[in-house]
Amino acid sequence: MRTNKQEMLARLKASGVVAILRADSVDGLIEVAQALAAGGVEFVEITLTVPNALAVIEQAAKVLGERVFIGAGTVLDAATARDAIKVGAGYVVSPAVRPAVIEVCRAQDVACMPGAMTPTEVLEAWELGGDVIKIFPANVVGPQFFKDLKGPYPKIELMPTGAVNRETAPHYIKAGACAIGVGGELANKQVIAAREFDKISRNAAELICIVKEAREQMKGKA
Repeated sequence: MRTNKQEMLARLKASGVVAILRADSVDGLIEVAQALAAGGVEFVEITLTVPNALAVIEQAAKVLGERVFIGAGTVLDAATARDAIKVGAGYVVSPAVRPAVIEVCRAQDVACMPGAMTPTEVLEAWELGGDVIKIFPANVVGPQFFKDLKGPYPKIELMPTGAVNRETAPHYIKAGACAIGVGGELANKQVIAAREFDKISRNAAELICIVKEAREQMKGKA
Protein backbone atom coordinates (compact mmCIF):
# COMPACT_ATOMS: atom_id res chain seq x y z
CA MET A 1 0.00 0.00 0.00
CA ARG A 2 1.43 3.37 -1.08
CA THR A 3 2.00 5.90 1.67
CA ASN A 4 -0.24 8.97 1.52
CA LYS A 5 1.50 11.75 -0.39
CA GLN A 6 1.13 14.34 2.34
CA GLU A 7 2.51 11.94 4.92
CA MET A 8 5.46 11.21 2.67
CA LEU A 9 6.16 14.91 2.15
CA ALA A 10 6.00 15.47 5.90
CA ARG A 11 8.59 12.75 6.41
CA LEU A 12 10.77 14.28 3.70
CA LYS A 13 10.78 17.62 5.48
CA ALA A 14 11.46 15.89 8.79
CA SER A 15 14.44 13.88 7.54
CA GLY A 16 15.77 16.47 5.10
CA VAL A 17 17.97 14.28 2.88
CA VAL A 18 17.29 12.68 -0.50
CA ALA A 19 20.03 10.33 -1.68
CA ILE A 20 20.54 10.31 -5.45
CA LEU A 21 21.95 7.13 -6.93
CA ARG A 22 23.72 7.20 -10.28
CA ALA A 23 25.68 4.13 -11.30
CA ASP A 24 26.94 2.35 -14.39
CA SER A 25 25.48 -0.95 -13.22
CA VAL A 26 22.59 -2.19 -11.10
CA ASP A 27 24.96 -4.39 -9.15
CA GLY A 28 24.75 -3.63 -5.44
CA LEU A 29 22.20 -0.82 -5.66
CA ILE A 30 19.72 -2.57 -3.38
CA GLU A 31 22.47 -2.99 -0.80
CA VAL A 32 23.38 0.68 -1.25
CA ALA A 33 19.78 1.67 -0.51
CA GLN A 34 19.83 -0.56 2.57
CA ALA A 35 23.11 1.00 3.70
CA LEU A 36 21.65 4.49 3.29
CA ALA A 37 18.64 3.43 5.33
CA ALA A 38 20.93 2.08 8.04
CA GLY A 39 22.47 5.56 8.24
CA GLY A 40 19.07 7.20 8.61
CA VAL A 41 18.29 8.29 5.04
CA GLU A 42 14.64 7.56 4.27
CA PHE A 43 14.54 8.84 0.67
CA VAL A 44 16.49 7.22 -2.14
CA GLU A 45 16.17 8.44 -5.72
CA ILE A 46 17.28 6.03 -8.43
CA THR A 47 17.90 7.91 -11.65
CA LEU A 48 16.62 6.59 -14.95
CA THR A 49 20.16 6.87 -16.31
CA VAL A 50 20.97 3.67 -14.39
CA PRO A 51 20.68 0.59 -16.63
CA ASN A 52 17.38 -1.23 -15.99
CA ALA A 53 16.46 1.47 -13.49
CA LEU A 54 12.76 0.59 -13.41
CA ALA A 55 13.55 -3.00 -12.38
CA VAL A 56 15.79 -1.69 -9.60
CA ILE A 57 13.09 0.71 -8.41
CA GLU A 58 10.58 -2.13 -8.34
CA GLN A 59 12.89 -4.44 -6.41
CA ALA A 60 14.01 -1.74 -3.98
CA ALA A 61 10.41 -0.72 -3.26
CA LYS A 62 9.56 -4.34 -2.45
CA VAL A 63 12.66 -5.04 -0.36
CA LEU A 64 12.64 -1.83 1.66
CA GLY A 65 8.89 -1.36 1.89
CA GLU A 66 7.79 1.68 3.90
CA ARG A 67 11.17 1.87 5.61
CA VAL A 68 12.54 3.87 2.67
CA PHE A 69 10.76 5.90 0.00
CA ILE A 70 12.15 4.92 -3.39
CA GLY A 71 11.86 7.59 -6.09
CA ALA A 72 12.53 7.76 -9.80
CA GLY A 73 14.92 10.46 -10.97
CA THR A 74 15.73 12.04 -14.34
CA VAL A 75 12.16 11.49 -15.51
CA LEU A 76 11.63 13.45 -18.71
CA ASP A 77 8.25 12.39 -20.09
CA ALA A 78 4.78 11.28 -19.08
CA ALA A 79 5.18 7.67 -20.22
CA THR A 80 8.28 7.17 -18.10
CA ALA A 81 6.56 8.79 -15.12
CA ARG A 82 3.64 6.36 -15.46
CA ASP A 83 6.00 3.39 -15.78
CA ALA A 84 7.98 4.45 -12.70
CA ILE A 85 4.87 4.90 -10.59
CA LYS A 86 3.52 1.57 -11.79
CA VAL A 87 6.60 -0.31 -10.53
CA GLY A 88 6.49 1.39 -7.14
CA ALA A 89 8.19 4.79 -7.28
CA GLY A 90 6.89 6.84 -4.38
CA TYR A 91 7.89 10.15 -5.95
CA VAL A 92 9.09 11.39 -9.32
CA VAL A 93 11.98 13.79 -9.90
CA SER A 94 12.82 15.73 -13.07
CA PRO A 95 15.81 17.92 -13.94
CA ALA A 96 13.49 20.45 -15.60
CA VAL A 97 9.91 21.71 -15.65
CA ARG A 98 7.98 19.02 -17.54
CA PRO A 99 4.24 19.82 -17.41
CA ALA A 100 3.21 16.37 -18.67
CA VAL A 101 5.23 14.66 -15.93
CA ILE A 102 3.68 16.85 -13.25
CA GLU A 103 0.23 16.13 -14.67
CA VAL A 104 0.76 12.36 -14.43
CA CYS A 105 1.94 12.66 -10.83
CA ARG A 106 -1.05 14.81 -9.86
CA ALA A 107 -3.46 12.37 -11.50
CA GLN A 108 -1.96 9.49 -9.53
CA ASP A 109 -1.49 11.48 -6.31
CA VAL A 110 2.26 10.90 -6.31
CA ALA A 111 4.72 13.56 -5.17
CA CYS A 112 6.53 15.37 -7.97
CA MET A 113 9.84 17.23 -7.69
CA PRO A 114 10.42 19.16 -10.93
CA GLY A 115 13.72 20.87 -11.54
CA ALA A 116 13.99 24.62 -12.03
CA MET A 117 16.74 27.21 -12.29
CA THR A 118 15.14 30.66 -12.48
CA PRO A 119 12.47 32.45 -10.42
CA THR A 120 10.10 32.14 -13.39
CA GLU A 121 10.66 28.38 -13.68
CA VAL A 122 10.26 27.93 -9.93
CA LEU A 123 6.89 29.66 -9.93
CA GLU A 124 5.74 27.81 -13.05
CA ALA A 125 6.70 24.44 -11.58
CA TRP A 126 4.86 25.25 -8.34
CA GLU A 127 1.72 26.51 -10.06
CA LEU A 128 1.60 23.41 -12.26
CA GLY A 129 1.51 21.29 -9.13
CA GLY A 130 5.10 20.49 -8.20
CA ASP A 131 5.30 19.51 -4.53
CA VAL A 132 8.98 20.31 -3.98
CA ILE A 133 10.91 22.34 -6.52
CA LYS A 134 14.39 21.02 -7.15
CA ILE A 135 16.86 23.81 -7.82
CA PHE A 136 19.29 22.29 -10.31
CA PRO A 137 22.18 22.67 -10.69
CA ALA A 138 22.27 24.29 -7.26
CA ASN A 139 26.04 24.77 -7.21
CA VAL A 140 25.65 27.41 -9.93
CA VAL A 141 23.54 29.67 -7.71
CA GLY A 142 24.45 28.68 -4.13
CA PRO A 143 22.59 29.07 -0.82
CA GLN A 144 22.06 32.82 -1.14
CA PHE A 145 19.76 32.15 -4.10
CA PHE A 146 17.48 30.11 -1.82
CA LYS A 147 17.33 32.90 0.73
CA ASP A 148 16.49 35.39 -2.02
CA LEU A 149 13.75 33.14 -3.47
CA LYS A 150 12.12 32.68 -0.09
CA GLY A 151 11.38 36.40 0.00
CA PRO A 152 8.75 36.40 -2.79
CA TYR A 153 8.03 32.66 -2.54
CA PRO A 154 7.76 31.86 1.20
CA LYS A 155 5.37 28.93 0.66
CA ILE A 156 7.27 27.20 -2.14
CA GLU A 157 9.28 24.20 -0.94
CA LEU A 158 12.80 24.18 -2.38
CA MET A 159 15.49 21.50 -2.54
CA PRO A 160 19.02 21.98 -3.89
CA THR A 161 20.56 19.28 -6.05
CA GLY A 162 23.94 19.37 -7.72
CA ALA A 163 27.28 19.13 -5.91
CA VAL A 164 25.67 19.51 -2.46
CA ASN A 165 28.21 18.43 0.15
CA ARG A 166 28.94 18.50 3.89
CA GLU A 167 30.13 22.12 3.74
CA THR A 168 27.24 23.56 1.74
CA ALA A 169 24.39 21.44 3.16
CA PRO A 170 23.86 23.44 6.38
CA HIS A 171 23.91 26.72 4.47
CA TYR A 172 21.15 25.53 2.15
CA ILE A 173 19.03 24.43 5.12
CA LYS A 174 19.53 27.74 6.90
CA ALA A 175 18.67 29.59 3.69
CA GLY A 176 15.25 27.92 3.57
CA ALA A 177 15.63 24.58 1.77
CA CYS A 178 13.17 21.97 3.05
CA ALA A 179 15.62 19.19 2.16
CA ILE A 180 18.82 18.57 0.22
CA GLY A 181 19.44 16.25 -2.71
CA VAL A 182 22.82 14.58 -2.33
CA GLY A 183 24.61 12.24 -4.72
CA GLY A 184 28.34 11.64 -4.70
CA GLU A 185 28.84 12.88 -1.16
CA LEU A 186 26.80 9.88 0.00
CA ALA A 187 27.54 7.21 -2.56
CA ASN A 188 29.58 7.98 -5.66
CA LYS A 189 30.14 5.50 -8.46
CA GLN A 190 33.51 4.40 -7.12
CA VAL A 191 32.19 3.69 -3.63
CA ILE A 192 29.21 1.82 -5.08
CA ALA A 193 31.43 -0.25 -7.39
CA ALA A 194 33.71 -1.09 -4.46
CA ARG A 195 30.66 -2.12 -2.39
CA GLU A 196 31.76 0.03 0.55
CA PHE A 197 28.40 -0.19 2.26
CA ASP A 198 29.68 0.67 5.75
CA LYS A 199 31.16 3.89 4.40
CA ILE A 200 27.85 4.74 2.74
CA SER A 201 26.04 4.24 6.05
CA ARG A 202 28.52 6.52 7.81
CA ASN A 203 28.14 9.18 5.13
CA ALA A 204 24.37 8.99 5.48
CA ALA A 205 24.46 9.33 9.27
CA GLU A 206 26.78 12.32 9.00
CA LEU A 207 24.57 14.16 6.49
CA ILE A 208 21.46 13.50 8.58
CA CYS A 209 23.28 14.91 11.61
CA ILE A 210 24.44 17.98 9.68
CA VAL A 211 20.88 18.77 8.60
CA LYS A 212 19.56 18.25 12.12
CA GLU A 213 22.21 20.53 13.62
CA ALA A 214 21.51 23.25 11.05
CA ARG A 215 17.82 23.16 11.92
CA GLU A 216 18.56 23.30 15.63
CA GLN A 217 20.73 26.36 15.07
CA MET A 218 17.88 27.98 13.17
CA LYS A 219 15.52 27.33 16.09
CA GLY A 220 18.04 28.86 18.44
CA LYS A 221 18.06 32.09 16.46
CA ALA A 222 14.28 32.24 16.07
